[in-house]
Amino acid sequence: MIEIESHPLVQLARATIERYVRDKHRLKPGEVPAPIEGEPAGVFVTLHTRSTCELRGCIGTISPTEKSLIQETINNAIAAATRDPRFPPVRPAELDDLVIDVSVLYPPEPIESEAELDPKRYGVIVQRGRQRGLLLPDIEGIDDVKTQLWYARRKAGLGEGEPVELFRFRVEKYV
Repeated sequence: MIEIESHPLVQLARATIERYVRDKHRLKPGEVPAPIEGEPAGVFVTLHTRSTCELRGCIGTISPTEKSLIQETINNAIAAATRDPRFPPVRPAELDDLVIDVSVLYPPEPIESEAELDPKRYGVIVQRGRQRGLLLPDIEGIDDVKTQLWYARRKAGLGEGEPVELFRFRVEKYV
């Protein structure tokens, strides 16, 4: 039996993924399963397996690329299910085992030092030129700033000693 997610953005992400994985059709903004309000924003859609609690996909945008929160969520839900390079595309047989969360990002703010980070409260972006790595806040197993920055640097392809610009951001996470 599929659990019904309560937040409309999570319902939208699930409906989008199910429609796309089963039929290869994109959900249109007018077909949303519940009313959704909110200004355009960056959105990350994260997929885990219910049976193993393992990450199954995570794709998102730091700032809005669409004119609506609905379209941003639709695009990133499809991408998380089908284009995360770490995983094969989600198959129809996996749909009932997916746990989906949607994180709506507040705009990133530059910070001067690591002391302004808290991995439970803030996500982090490390940047050097065109290389950029992002890590969402409150990820299981990432309990300190050093670990948070290590993963973000790794995602950006940057070593520990390389100078970087730091940004932090908050999210509203819906499950």
